[in-house]
Amino acid sequence: NLLDICAHLQETTLITPHCTEHPPEPATTHIADLSDVRGQHHAKRALEVAAAGGHNLLMLGPPGTGKTMLASRMPGILPPMKESDALETATIASIAVGGFDASIWNIRPFRAPHHTASGVALVCGGSHPRPGEISLAHNGILFLDELPEFDKRVLEVLREPLESGHIIISRAAQQAEFPANFQLIAAMNPCPCGYLGDPSNRCQCSPPQIRRYRGKISGPLLDRIDLHIEVPNLPRSELRQDTARESSADVRARVVAAREIQLKRCDKANNLLGNREIEQFCGLNENDERLLDTAIEQLGLSARAWYRILKVARTIADLSDTEKIQTSHLTEAITYRRLERSKI
Repeated sequence: NLLDICAHLQETTLITPHCTEHPPEPATTHIADLSDVRGQHHAKRALEVAAAGGHNLLMLGPPGTGKTMLASRMPGILPPMKESDALETATIASIAVGGFDASIWNIRPFRAPHHTASGVALVCGGSHPRPGEISLAHNGILFLDELPEFDKRVLEVLREPLESGHIIISRAAQQAEFPANFQLIAAMNPCPCGYLGDPSNRCQCSPPQIRRYRGKISGPLLDRIDLHIEVPNLPRSELRQDTARESSADVRARVVAAREIQLKRCDKANNLLGNREIEQFCGLNENDERLLDTAIEQLGLSARAWYRILKVARTIADLSDTEKIQTSHLTEAITYRRLERSKI
């Protein structure tokens, strides 16, 4: 406290130095474990890739398939924060409503605003700007459930911070800048009722209704999401047979190893690689270049999506501890662009 500081500066009672050589691991006992999720092995793999490279992820599937359950397990497999990142996160929380809770020190934030949240609540605002949800999720996860139910104008404000990692709020009397380097995890149903493609055939949504529903997610926003996966409704027999399930600790060990490779290579996660770094570290052989060109042409992807596929392929190669991107890594990265393949 302040009296301790005064006594220290007057050299009457010195403060014991704080050792940071071996910082304690963050307490993760209250974080739900990935082993609780039955089935959905493809989704778990995508979650691991997203965690390893810091990539954005969108899950598409009917209600009750485990999308929210999977997203809530994401903090348990993310690599630990550096002390500087933990200080940034704590500083932002300290100026927000409610302040900072010291019990969650060094735990990556997980923010899940309701779909009725306004643009001001999501970004920040007010006469005296305070950090919004995207800044409170700095160095952590921003989970948007029922993505198309958000106001389209609210979703569009995410486009700039997803690229830049910060948000600037201008007012007549002042301008405020807040960090917003968050990882976006989103979930949505395939149609308004949620049961399009379900074996029960209970979906009665018309094609125009489905187009309007999915059209709330703009192409530029979708372009900034690296992994698009389907989380289908699994048969009960498959759920009962799924007994050998990896824990969050097992997955986290692979994620941490892959992230260390990235930090040694260029001191950043793969999702932050620039164009020159992509050219340097994400090179392909001639056959794989033709494969990627064909995929880009057939799926109608943008140049941004082309770069994002390469970054995801680099992460998959890091998870397998491979120096160069191989065909299997590139193929897996292409399959994660599901929404382009289904022409949404």
